[in-house]
Amino acid sequence: MARRKNISIFEDLFGIAALLPWWVGTVLAVASYVALRHYASVDVQTDVAHGRMGQMIVGQMTKALAFYGQFIVPLLLLAGAVASFVGRRKREGLFREVADDRSGRALRDLSWSDFELLVGEALRLRGFSVAETGGDGADGGVDLRLKKGGEVFLVQCKQWRAYKVSVNVVRELLGVMTSQGAAGGFVVTSGVFTADAHSFAEGQNIELIDGTALTAMIQRVRATQPAGVSATDVSSRLEPHLPTTALVTEPACPRCGSAMAQRIGRQGSKAGRAFWGCTAFPRCRGVREID
Repeated sequence: MARRKNISIFEDLFGIAALLPWWVGTVLAVASYVALRHYASVDVQTDVAHGRMGQMIVGQMTKALAFYGQFIVPLLLLAGAVASFVGRRKREGLFREVADDRSGRALRDLSWSDFELLVGEALRLRGFSVAETGGDGADGGVDLRLKKGGEVFLVQCKQWRAYKVSVNVVRELLGVMTSQGAAGGFVVTSGVFTADAHSFAEGQNIELIDGTALTAMIQRVRATQPAGVSATDVSSRLEPHLPTTALVTEPACPRCGSAMAQRIGRQGSKAGRAFWGCTAFPRCRGVREID
């Protein structure tokens, strides 16, 4: 049991560093080495009175732990920093690949794990902090946990290309949201949602993002991204911070059920006015008025 606890501590150190920006993990590694080296080099007095033997033993144990820790802890933190750097590069690579592919094939061909990374990156650009849960255990299949303004949002990722995501998936997420006290949720798929799923999600603080809407979201970031600047650096300018009291959701297209995006009319009766337009345009020309 003690061995398993020690392993868990090492895993936690690595995991914490992997979740942080790589440079933060590097700074922590250097700081931990300096601090532990200091304690490892402190002389512990061995010639003590009988009544102070306990203090001497504690001092010796602390010095021994610091001696080994000065090598182990910084290495774990550095390994986590490397994992953070590699993960960030991979997410940005996936983001760039999907944004530059106009055919939609890149999104459809992603593995479920890469799809989850891509969704996490896209939502991170909307101002959320993102933690990957893996969809296992007692979380009801939740793949990502988001935080913004002290509130928690849950995400289910469905890399389903062959058929539509049904209302059952949305009901399942709502149940988990209720049990965990989440403020809202997202269901994201590379495919599409059924009309029943769209109807059920309305008014439930659940946003449905299909493959077309996800690609459009990514391409909007990519289109406003200056050369040499990462997508994360322009996210605050592109995606407004969502209110923490209510999750802002795009309505479903009345024709095909896809997500919709705000657009400005250029001609006719809608010239200069904002309206909801289907993200599947020009394949679908569904529109909704903005109240």
